[in-house]
Amino acid sequence: MEIQRISDTLFRIPVPVPFPMKYVYCYLFRGDQGSVVVDAGFNYPEAQEAWKAAFRQLDVHTRDVKAIYLTHFHPDHLGLAGWMQELTGAPVYLSDIDREMALRTWGTDSSQTRLVAQMCVKHGVPSELAEKIAESMEKLSQHVLPLAQLQAAPITQADLAGEAWQMIHTPGHSDGHVCFYQPERKWLLAGDHLLDKITPNISLWPGCSPNPLQDYLESLRQLRSLDVSLALPGHGKVITDVKQRIEEILQHHTVRLDRMLQLAKAGRTAYQVAEAVFSEKQLTPHQWRFALAETLAHLEYLASLDELAKVEGEQTLFQARQ
Repeated sequence: MEIQRISDTLFRIPVPVPFPMKYVYCYLFRGDQGSVVVDAGFNYPEAQEAWKAAFRQLDVHTRDVKAIYLTHFHPDHLGLAGWMQELTGAPVYLSDIDREMALRTWGTDSSQTRLVAQMCVKHGVPSELAEKIAESMEKLSQHVLPLAQLQAAPITQADLAGEAWQMIHTPGHSDGHVCFYQPERKWLLAGDHLLDKITPNISLWPGCSPNPLQDYLESLRQLRSLDVSLALPGHGKVITDVKQRIEEILQHHTVRLDRMLQLAKAGRTAYQVAEAVFSEKQLTPHQWRFALAETLAHLEYLASLDELAKVEGEQTLFQARQ
């Protein structure tokens, strides 16, 4: 994959990831006063080599990098930040909300892994699969080390190559996800909030928002009010018709919610609903973690609308209200 030149100062860099999506797209702003990176990638050798090659190709000395901004805390965006911080000496900025989540998930306290495993069992996942899910999370944590020294990002804007970009809180994909918007150019660095082809994973996790799908749908609708001519996402192609893509994603969730409502009416665990929804796919434990958490996000949203009731017991059931 080649580096894509968006403008004289902005470059879209494909950084490989060992997942089906193949690449995470990170952004480098090259300015007279130094360079700024937005999102870092997943920490493994191929990604490190991709960044070294990008710096050479763009004639950027590593010590010219003055700041590293992260759209959110997920390992394919944050994972290489610590390595890059050591390489460049640059500060790493992340929203307060996701900074806390990063420390809880990827720091020395591995409580989040245990809580996710407990969540899986509570919602019907067989114990053997729940153990494998926890093991995959532990392995994943090795790809964010060394963990960067994370600083709270400025609340309203960032200086990227001499231009002021607004930082917009767009919760859903993560509680503290942010997009960057340049109103004069009408460009949006979308992170994983808005993607082409695939839809962003919206998942419910322990200790996070109790209704992430509601958060996502609200922030997605708010995005319609922005005048955006070009959206630069973290995966897939650039998006030129942003409003159409927003409508497509909203429609996807309408269809998914209706299907899950029908599946759960007679009374099912989230795992049973996920089995039906994702029956055509052979999922790994890593993928099962997201399949369950995404299913939970939809079922909790339906419960918040009083379209489903939650029956608590040894396992939680979702069913139609009587």
